[in-house]
Amino acid sequence: MNQSEFHRQPDTLAAPSAHPLAQPSSALSEALSGALPAGASEPARSPAIPRSPGFDETVKLAREGYGFLSQRFRSMNSQIFRTRLMLRDVICLTGPDAARLIYDDDRLTRVGAMPQMVLRLIAGKGSVQQLDGPVHRHRKAMFVRMLVEDRTGIDRLVAIFRRNFIERVPDWIRWGAVPLGAELDLILIRTALAWTHAPIDADEIDRDDVLLAELAEQAGHFGPRRLPLPRRSSALERRLKTAFRQIRRGRQAPLPGTPMAMIAGYLDPQGRPLSPAVAAGELINLLGPIASLGRYILFAAVELERHGEWREILRVPDDRLLTDFAEEVRRCVPFYPFVGAVARTSFDWNGYQIRRGQWLLFDLYGTCHDEAAFHNAGEFRPLRELRHGPDDYSFVAQGAGSVKDGHRCPGEEATLSIIKEGVRLLTTAIDYDMPTEQDVSVSLSDMPCRPKDGVVISGVRWQEMAAG
Repeated sequence: MNQSEFHRQPDTLAAPSAHPLAQPSSALSEALSGALPAGASEPARSPAIPRSPGFDETVKLAREGYGFLSQRFRSMNSQIFRTRLMLRDVICLTGPDAARLIYDDDRLTRVGAMPQMVLRLIAGKGSVQQLDGPVHRHRKAMFVRMLVEDRTGIDRLVAIFRRNFIERVPDWIRWGAVPLGAELDLILIRTALAWTHAPIDADEIDRDDVLLAELAEQAGHFGPRRLPLPRRSSALERRLKTAFRQIRRGRQAPLPGTPMAMIAGYLDPQGRPLSPAVAAGELINLLGPIASLGRYILFAAVELERHGEWREILRVPDDRLLTDFAEEVRRCVPFYPFVGAVARTSFDWNGYQIRRGQWLLFDLYGTCHDEAAFHNAGEFRPLRELRHGPDDYSFVAQGAGSVKDGHRCPGEEATLSIIKEGVRLLTTAIDYDMPTEQDVSVSLSDMPCRPKDGVVISGVRWQEMAAG
């Protein structure tokens, strides 16, 4: 399977027709019709935004997943179209210009950008994703300190991941066949708990099937298939809320400098701490994304098998080439499908009229697979030398623009570091085989998706240098 397997009638406004017997004076005619004096040019009329046929396309989005937006952009030959999702009118956008609009334009807000029914399945009420403006920047600064500015914190995260990975290898050697996807989920859940200093012992999750399932759910699924479920506080949330209440009462003291301590000690612009419920939600906003990173490493393993030369190349330490490989994995892998915004006010964008309150949806996945920006975008090509920078509005795997001032994901550097370490371990710490009879195809209707059989490896053994 090649990487391409991972992967535009306009509205018209009828002009009012004049009554055939009506012949007003020229001055009155101008006033009624809005005509300009002789010699003046008429104002340009805003082009109509193409509309995708169908009353509501929510079911189609659930069925088509990542490909839903991209297929319509292609069929309409347009980087903008209008449709209805969950009975709500939405304008869908793709490409670098749209990325700049969504991430840099103060005329947009994230508040109301996704229906509450969906948003609360992804993030708790009051979380940083639901904030905007100065309040958002103030809260986000906490995550920037954890995930961007504190390089020692990222190094500690990677070291914990490496240790947890290495600890599993003796079991893999004994087993013969290893379900790499399930193992990476467990490794990264353990890593997330240890790094954040969450009040859950790593050994406990092995004995508590409900807790493990909830943590895995944070790592695994969101989207339309969960919409019918009501939003309820999970056992994980209740447990974390209790921990933050205990901290407020002075009965517990988180380890200084850890994410748990930073969230517990956070004060809003008015000097107030987060409520236990919001604090628990923000901690889960760290646990879930870290635990989900195994999908990237799974796809990296598949590409190492398809491109065996890279498995050999990366055996020799070279951070530049390792970064090239990991960044191409981030570009290609279906992960975050889209992001929303709402217009604060009416404005003109690229000749199109955007009205106040209009819901916008930006195609992250499709923009990263745009042929205009990435030659042979459906192919896995590590030598593109991609780097995630604030001025790049094409490589938007985790957003665009400024991490500190905008809505770009602050966990981008941590994500890249974990992918690199995962690839490094697969190429320099262990050797293994990948049975050819397994199905590593993906379904773009699953958001997020992973190879169908989860990737099974066998014959795991230490590399000689690593064993020594």
